[in-house]
Amino acid sequence: MNSKHIETQAIRTQIDRTQFLEHSSPLYLTSSYVFEDAEDMRASFADEKERNIYSRYSNPNTSEFVEKVCLMEGAERGYAFASGMSAVFSTFAALLSSEDHIVSCRSIFGSTQTLFNNILPKWNISTSYFKIDELDNIESLIQPNTKVIYAESPTNPAVDILDLKRLGDLAKKHNILFIVDNCFATPYLQQPIKFGADLVIHSATKLMDGQGRVLGGVTVGTVNLIQKIYLFSRNTGPALSPFNAWVLSKSLETLPVRIDRHCDSALKVAEFLESHDNVNFVKYPFLKSHPQYDLAKQQMKLGGSIVAFEVKGGIEAGRKFLNSIKLLSLSANLGDTRSIVTHPASTTHAKLTEDVRLETGITGGLIRVSIGLEHPEDIINDLKQALEN
Repeated sequence: MNSKHIETQAIRTQIDRTQFLEHSSPLYLTSSYVFEDAEDMRASFADEKERNIYSRYSNPNTSEFVEKVCLMEGAERGYAFASGMSAVFSTFAALLSSEDHIVSCRSIFGSTQTLFNNILPKWNISTSYFKIDELDNIESLIQPNTKVIYAESPTNPAVDILDLKRLGDLAKKHNILFIVDNCFATPYLQQPIKFGADLVIHSATKLMDGQGRVLGGVTVGTVNLIQKIYLFSRNTGPALSPFNAWVLSKSLETLPVRIDRHCDSALKVAEFLESHDNVNFVKYPFLKSHPQYDLAKQQMKLGGSIVAFEVKGGIEAGRKFLNSIKLLSLSANLGDTRSIVTHPASTTHAKLTEDVRLETGITGGLIRVSIGLEHPEDIINDLKQALEN
């Protein structure tokens, strides 16, 4: 299969058929694999053969899922994990050593901030942060022991856009790694490797699954970097389950058509919110009022499924808004068929200090909406009645 089109890659990339000539890839629920003889077993454990040994190392279902993501992202190799955060942690743990340093955008997922602030310092790994509007200051943060520049784009939850090429060029200039969390965009909308990223991380739990069913994560990039991540993960055990890999591989087959619908509805919702009197501001990458609108149009195919906006009245107004929602779901997840409303200041980012929240664009009244696949009119009507209540 040599198609350059993501839609075809997502559907036609499959593991080899068995003797039963099945049309759809089967589910391989096995913890281990047998060997033909002693020599086959020896050679396999000596890495002289590329084959399945144990499902903590690899499995046909996880291999198919990873291959699809690699093709869609333009990566050489990848490894799949039990969750998005296990992908983030394992990637950094595999590549960093004591006394290393990270330069990261301040606007990142709350659990990733917790990892950088509370967990990695146990191994003397430190992090310096730059704000979304402080790209000119990044170079001053780079130290002799800096090993990684890390970013999300669009950011979570304020939906800001970072100049990936600029970050990639800066990382290359200083011979450090550039790692991007591409969860909000998915490879259908954006391929960070084209802009200089060495590694791309996804929480496959989100839009890759798209139906709120399973947990999963994946990191893709160059062969040499993924080999280090693989060896670390092979011995520490954060592997994706075969069942979840099978579900995610099936889900990727519909990713492009789902994302098209998500984005179309999200733009309509953003335009509605921008016109409402009880809304202070709206952030959506393909909304012309977005501060990085031109950059978003350069980097992304469409604007994504996440809309952020601020209700008037601060944190109490945000809570009251959530309590008035009737159709949409109140959940910390995103990227589902069902639209989801989250109040980051009191939920996903509540453990951060108020100063840090404000630095990442999380005001008391900020609302994050993950636009699902319901009819956009129904989504808008529910948001409208909640705003008016």
